[in-house]
Formats: sequence, C-alpha cells, structure tokens
Amino acid sequence: MLLPDDISLTALCAALAVAGFAGFVKGAVGFAMPMIMISAFSAFLTPQQALAGLILPTLITNLSQALRQGVPAAISTARRYHRFLIATLVLLVVSAQFAMSIPQAVFLLLLGAPITIFATLQLMGRNLALRLEDRTRAEWGLGVIGGLYGGVSGVWGPPLLVYLLSVGADKEETVRTQGVVFLLGAVVLLGAHLQTGLMSGPLAVFSAVLVLPAMMGQSLGLRLQDKMDQRRFRRWTQGLLVLTGVNLVRQALMT
Repeated sequence: MLLPDDISLTALCAALAVAGFAGFVKGAVGFAMPMIMISAFSAFLTPQQALAGLILPTLITNLSQALRQGVPAAISTARRYHRFLIATLVLLVVSAQFAMSIPQAVFLLLLGAPITIFATLQLMGRNLALRLEDRTRAEWGLGVIGGLYGGVSGVWGPPLLVYLLSVGADKEETVRTQGVVFLLGAVVLLGAHLQTGLMSGPLAVFSAVLVLPAMMGQSLGLRLQDKMDQRRFRRWTQGLLVLTGVNLVRQALMT
C-alpha cells in the first residue's frame, strides 16, 4: 500500500473530512487551515503524520489563494508587504535552528495571549489601528515576531493578521496578502522537510491524498467569502483570530 501502514481506513476518512473542513474555513476567511488540521489530526495521528498531512494541502491552497486575482496582483502584494515577508522568512529560518533549545510552551503563550487580547478588543469595537507613520516600523516588527515564533512553533500567520486588521486592509487585499505570505512560508516548510526526510515515501503520498478534499472545501468557502461584505468578513476574521489565540494558549498550557 502506498499510504503508511499504520493509518487505518477510519483514520484516513477522518483526515479527509478534516482537510475538507479546514479548506472550507480557509476559503471563507483566508487562514486557520494549519491550526484546524494540526489540532484535529493530533487526536488520531502521530505528530509526524499530522505535520506531513498538512504540508501539501497548505501549499496548494495557498498557491490558489495567492493567485486568485492573477500573478501581477500577487507580485504587487509581495512588493507592498516586502518588509513583512523578508523579516518573517529570514527569522523563520534562523529561529528554526533553535527550535529544540527554546521552550515551545513559553513562545506559544507569549504569542497566543496578546493575539487573543487584541482580537477580543477589536470584536468589542476598540480602535487599535496603528498610526500611518508607524506602518513601516510595525511591518518590520511584526514580521520579525512572526518569523521568530514560526521557526519554533510552526505558527507565523497571526502577526500578519494583526497587522492587516490594524491598517484596515480590505477583504480582497487581506486574503491575497495572507495567500502570498503563507505560500512562501509553506514552500520553506516543504523544503525543510524534504531535507529531514519527513516528506518522502508513504507520508508524502498521504499528504498528497489530502490535497483534493482541501481544494474542494476551499472552493466552497470561496463562495461564502464572495457573499460576505467587508464588515462581516472583518468580524469573522476577528472571531477566528480569537480562537487561534486561545488555541495557542491551550497548547502552551498542555505542553
């Protein structure tokens, strides 16, 4: 059998369902796919299977998301947010070298708590927008934070969402920017695990099998996203950001 021998038919069906649901959420709001997949997979897969399973679906759905308005729009977005991209990717590679020596629980808690507070205050109607003259500094700073946490915990998206919410990016720009940043991060993650050997043999096949349900779910989610106005989209994003932060805190306390 091409798939790992220790993944039962029941576990495979559950993984397919999780991938489809995670794809739907990603299609609707543009993020949260790895969080959903790794959280659900951990209940019935080994850590190695869970991580491998999300890599290719995440890569392909981010590619679709980044290029939905075409290659020129994606390139324009990469240029506009180049500071965040550079800081995130460089620090992600650097901090990954220390992943085994830094307590992951501390990093998860320090990331999850402020994200939860920020998004909750946004939901309550508090104006936390960054001043326009601070945008360059904020972009570098939040990119550094995203990269530092990403290399250790595998989570680098929340700082980008905080930045986009703060500067009032519209729905289309928010989703495309997430796609571009997450795509480049997913490429780095895939490259790293091609080196480690995780993405080879049966685990690579398992990851590839999950791409189709993830893409189908994303397609359905995109229909919902297209129907949402800017206000509803922002509220959904804030709500999921709260859940993301709470989940990071939960992981920290259980580590």
